[in-house]
Amino acid sequence: MSIATLDTNQHPYLPAASETLFQAKAAKKLTFEEISKHIGRNEVATAAIFYGQAKASPEDIKNLSSLLDIPLETLEAQLSGFPDRGRSVQMPPKEPLIYRLYEIVQNYGYAYKAVLNEKFGDGIMSAISFSTKVEKETDKDGNNWAVITLRGKWLPFSRF
Repeated sequence: MSIATLDTNQHPYLPAASETLFQAKAAKKLTFEEISKHIGRNEVATAAIFYGQAKASPEDIKNLSSLLDIPLETLEAQLSGFPDRGRSVQMPPKEPLIYRLYEIVQNYGYAYKAVLNEKFGDGIMSAISFSTKVEKETDKDGNNWAVITLRGKWLPFSRF
């Protein structure tokens, strides 16, 4: 089983909670899927907590503390504030997988925009009223495919 770990040298802008959480995750040899089931969150949302990109609820903090054997007081101190989203990735991203996601937006962003505007009108897809999931699909030839679903509330631009 492979688990995601953290090299703090490559991520100098992450909050202190990231190192605390990733060290405990590695020690317990837990995947984000396993952790997410324990805390009752989507696995991408769970990973976002680890990277300081999502706010942890008091219940999340208690559940993470108990699962990862991190003192509750430590996690409360490190996770009770508000996330500073978007700081952790240099633009354009250097990490190849993250760069490929960025490249998808570079190559297809205007196509997505045009199709969305035709279907919904003038507006934007929310990244706040938002959910996502990652699935693995294997075709008949045994090739693995990544399926990423982005689901955001449509926010029409208001006329003023």
